Amino acid sequence: MKNYEKQIQALLSKMTPEEKIGQLQQCGPSLVGAFDVSFDELLNMMFDGRITKEEFDRLMGTAEQDFHEDDLRAGKIGSYNGIGDSATANRLQKIAVEETRLGIPLLFGYDVIHGFRTVTPIPLAESCAWEPALWEKTGRVAAKEATAAGVHLTFAPMVDVAKDARWGRVSEGAGEDVLLNGDYGAAKVKGFQGDDLAKEDAMAACLKHFAAYGAGEAGRDYNRVDLSMQRLWEEYMPSYKACIDAGARAIMPAFNDINGVPCTVNSWLLRDILREKWGFNGLVISDSNAIAECVSHGIAKDKRDAAKQALLAGMDMDMSSNSYVECLKELVESGEVPEHVLDGAAADVLRVKFELGLFDNPYQTNEERESLCLLTEEARSIAREAAVKSMVLLKNENQILPLKSDARIGIFGSLAADKGQMTGAWAIGARPEDCVSIVEACEARGVSYQYSEDGKDMLKIAASSDVLVAAVGEMKEESGEAASRADITLSREHLALVRDLLATGKPVVVVLFNGRPLAIPELAKHAPAILEAWHLGVEAGPAILEVLFGDVNPSGKLTTTFPAATGQCPMYYAHINTGRPGGKSKFTSKYLDAPVEPVYPFGYGLSYTTFAYGDLKAEKKEDAVRVSVSVSNTGERDGEEIVQCYVQDVAAKRVRPVRQLKGYEKVFLKAGETKEAVFTIPLEELSYYDWDMNKVDCEGILRIYVGGDSRAELMEEITL
Repeated sequence: MKNYEKQIQALLSKMTPEEKIGQLQQCGPSLVGAFDVSFDELLNMMFDGRITKEEFDRLMGTAEQDFHEDDLRAGKIGSYNGIGDSATANRLQKIAVEETRLGIPLLFGYDVIHGFRTVTPIPLAESCAWEPALWEKTGRVAAKEATAAGVHLTFAPMVDVAKDARWGRVSEGAGEDVLLNGDYGAAKVKGFQGDDLAKEDAMAACLKHFAAYGAGEAGRDYNRVDLSMQRLWEEYMPSYKACIDAGARAIMPAFNDINGVPCTVNSWLLRDILREKWGFNGLVISDSNAIAECVSHGIAKDKRDAAKQALLAGMDMDMSSNSYVECLKELVESGEVPEHVLDGAAADVLRVKFELGLFDNPYQTNEERESLCLLTEEARSIAREAAVKSMVLLKNENQILPLKSDARIGIFGSLAADKGQMTGAWAIGARPEDCVSIVEACEARGVSYQYSEDGKDMLKIAASSDVLVAAVGEMKEESGEAASRADITLSREHLALVRDLLATGKPVVVVLFNGRPLAIPELAKHAPAILEAWHLGVEAGPAILEVLFGDVNPSGKLTTTFPAATGQCPMYYAHINTGRPGGKSKFTSKYLDAPVEPVYPFGYGLSYTTFAYGDLKAEKKEDAVRVSVSVSNTGERDGEEIVQCYVQDVAAKRVRPVRQLKGYEKVFLKAGETKEAVFTIPLEELSYYDWDMNKVDCEGILRIYVGGDSRAELMEEITL
C-alpha cells in the first residue's frame, strides 16, 4: 500500500484546529418535518406503541433530510453516515471539494452488513456454509453495489463471538466460535476491500465491535461485559486480530465496557493493544452517539469530559454525538488535549481517504454506474448460491425430503409469502419487491401448491396435499440490534400452527426463519422434517425450493448451539468441565427441568446422503500437529461434508474447554467415494494463558476429535 505520510503532514500543516476537528466529525442527515418531537422520539413512539406504524409512515412522508450543508462548507464535517445514493453523495462531495478552504473530500460510511441492494443471507446464516471463499465472494458483491451508490466504508464485518442466543445481534456475526468468526471476518475484509483500496469498486472495512460486545451480561444489548483477561484473549480477541491481519482499515469500539472502562474511552484497548501491540494505523470510529453516552456509563461527568477521554484514548472519529465539534477546540486551547493528539486523529482520517483514492478521484461513481450495478443477474445468482449453502437440515425422519417433483404441497404461515421478511435485520438498502418468497417461488416453478396464511381451510388443504410446509420462526424485527429476547422459544401461534398440521396426519416439513438459535425441543421431537432457513435475502424462496426438492443436497452446519430452553443460555460447545460435569447423578452440573445436552449442537447438520469417518491419525510434525482422516460417502447421492477437527488439552495449568475447533474442510464426495482430509494445527494455536497471563505451551495428552459436528466420537490421543 502506498505511503501517504508526507502528503498527510503537508496537509495538516495547512489546517486550522477547527478544520482538523471537522475531519473527526461523522454526521448523518437530520430528519425535519411536520412533527413536534425529534425523529428519535418519534421512532421510540412507534416502537413503544404510542403511534402506529401507519401513523409513523404518514409523518415520515412529510419529512425532509437536512444535510447540514452550512457546517460542511465551514469545514466542520469530514464524513457522513447513512447516505446510500450517488446523486446525494456527489452533491455533498462537490461542496466539500469546491466550496471548502482546503477541498478535502468527504468519506461516506454505510451499514452494508449482508449486501447492499442484493441482500444475501444474514451473517449467522452464511457462516453455516463454513466456506471463506463464499464469504469473500458475497463481500465483493456488496462492495460493487455499495460503491456504485457512493459508499466508501462499511461498518462490517461484525466478529463479536456470541454465545448467548438471547442477544439479538448474534444475527450479525458468525456464531459462537472464535476461529470461525476470525475466518469469516478476514474473508469479508478481503471481499469488501478487494485487491486495491483505491479502485472504484473497493470500500474500506470497519470491523466491529472492539471488544467482546457479544459477551454482554444476560444477552442484553449495550450491557456490561465482565471477563477474565485469559478468557478475553483466548475466546474473543483473536477474531478481531484476524481482521486486522487481513488488512481492515477501520475499527469500531464497542458500546460496552471492558472490566469497568467503556471501550469508547479505553486507552488500554485502543492504544496499548490496537496501536502498539497490533500495529494498526487505520481509522477508529465511535459507534453511534457512543462518546456522549460515556456520561450515562458514569465514567465522564459531561460531554466535554467524554470528548477529552475519547480522543486521548485513541478514538479518531465521532459518529453522531457532536462531542468533538462542540468541545475539542476549547480542550485543545486549554492544553487539556495536546494538539499533536488532535493531529494524530486527523491523520488517521486523512490516511484512509488517501488510500481510497478520494483526493485523486473524489467522484468515484455516478447515477449511471449505480443503475447498472444494482441487483444484477450475477449478483442474484451469488445471493442464491449463498442462500442454498446457508441452510441447515436439522431433521429428516423417514426421508420425507427431498420432495418429489410432482408433490402436492400445502403451505401455511405468513412468513411463506411475506417478501419483506426475507431480508432479516440490518438490510437497510433492501426493498421488499426485490425479494422472492416461498409462495412466489412455487408459482414461478410451477409447483402444485395451496397456501393459507393463518391456517384457514387447513383440513381441506391437507386432504388434497401430499406434504404440508409450515413457515414459522421469528419476524426480522425480533433479531438484530436492540432486539434481545428473554424467551427464545417459538411463539404460541407458531407452535399451535405446527401442532394442528401434525394432527392432520400428513407429513409436515417445518421451515424456520430466524436470526438467532431458537429453543425448539417440541419441534425436534414431533416434526418429521426441519429445515433451518434463517433469513436468506432476496433469493430466499427459490433457494429454499432447491433444497426442499433436492436440486441441491444441503450441506450447511450450525455455527451456534440450539439450547433446549432459554434458561440454559448462554449455552455453547467450548465450555470447560467442572469437577462435576452434568450427568444422570443428582449432584452434577445441570438443571432440574432441562436436559444436559442441547437440542442441536454446534457443527450439526444433515444431508440427503450419509457419511462415515475412519482411519484417524495424528502425529507431531516439527512445530505442528498433523491430523488425517478418511471420509466416505456411504449414501446414494453426491454430497458435501464439512469435516471438523477439535482438540482437548486433558491436563493443563488452567482448565481448558472440553473441545475447541482447530480446523475444518468442506469435502465433496460422490456416492460411494472416499477421500482423505488433512489438518495441520500449529503448536502456537494450542497454547494458552496461565494465571499470570503468560503464554504457555500445550504439554501432555492432547485428544483430537474429528467428525461431522462438535460431538464427534472418532478420537486419537497424542502426547506433546
